[in-house]
Amino acid sequence: MNLRKSVAPLLLLSMMASPALAQTTPSPVPPANSMKLSEIVAKVEARTQFAYIDEIDWDDEGYYDVTYYTTDKAKVEIKMDPSTGEPR
Repeated sequence: MNLRKSVAPLLLLSMMASPALAQTTPSPVPPANSMKLSEIVAKVEARTQFAYIDEIDWDDEGYYDVTYYTTDKAKVEIKMDPSTGEPR
């Protein structure tokens, strides 16, 4: 019984500390010399058989992760360089 009483506060404290650590980590952003996102979108829209963009995410490894569909309903996932707007 004494073991439970001593472990319970430690367990509670560790659970409470986890969200606090996650909130203090700064979120990554594109570099200062990046193209505007609208310019990157325009480059994707200019691709052959482009139909529509489904999703664009910034990846902390330094690129935009773009998912789009073509006119023949194929799903395309590409990594776009934020500085050049070209696929990696």
